[in-house]
Amino acid sequence: MDVTSYQNQAEGFVKRYLLADPCLPYTSLLAGIFLCKMVYDITESFSSIHIKSYSALTKMKRIEWNNRGISTVHAIFISFMALYFVFFSDLFSDQTSLQGLMVFSSSPISNFGLGVSVGYFVADLGMIIWLYPSLGGLEYIFHHSLSGVAVAYSLFSGEAQLYTYMVLISEVTTPSINLRWYLDTAGLKRSKAYLINGVAIFLAWMTARILLFIYMFYHVYIHYDQVVEMHTFGYLLVFVVPIALSVMNLMWFGKIVKGLKKTLEKRQ
Repeated sequence: MDVTSYQNQAEGFVKRYLLADPCLPYTSLLAGIFLCKMVYDITESFSSIHIKSYSALTKMKRIEWNNRGISTVHAIFISFMALYFVFFSDLFSDQTSLQGLMVFSSSPISNFGLGVSVGYFVADLGMIIWLYPSLGGLEYIFHHSLSGVAVAYSLFSGEAQLYTYMVLISEVTTPSINLRWYLDTAGLKRSKAYLINGVAIFLAWMTARILLFIYMFYHVYIHYDQVVEMHTFGYLLVFVVPIALSVMNLMWFGKIVKGLKKTLEKRQ
């Protein structure tokens, strides 16, 4: 009876406080940071036991290896969440506008996903700054800062969550990018897997970071009457963040094309 009583009290505490709407943004953010630490430790433990080349890496390379494990897990999680809300959920469909504007639609689950993502951006940005420039230069700091602010605003204000999730679908490219780094670090740059990975990055990047952004701008255009109802800061973020990220995506896409071209030329 005592165990059951404590269990019921714990469940009640979680529902009333940790998962209550006012607390959910904060608890999900903290959960994101905690999960980053947990994934880092799991990646380190698993790699040290099962990956032979891991122990031969320098300390900084091992840190980056573990850190990329975090970004991979976050990318998989947020990509599934984003694909669900953008293409399968009715939360942001035009029918919901009968009850309220689409740009103001949100739910506890959508808030939770954004909160975990903010926690990731905070944790990863902290590591990048702490170990600067080993884990990335100014472009990574700019990208994470801009993304983190936009996602955090959408989380705490409840505005433009559809567009936030549209942009977050671009995280679907992260696992293949990290896999390329892992293959290179493991000395498999000349392998068939490296070539296939390059083609996969090209296709995923073009779809998720080029074509999808074009669709997002079109969606904003046809729903501009709703977008204009947002607060000024949110309104600016809807345009400034995707445009800035689009420019960066195009620059990186150019490098991807050049890298894939060199790889294919070496295969001939």
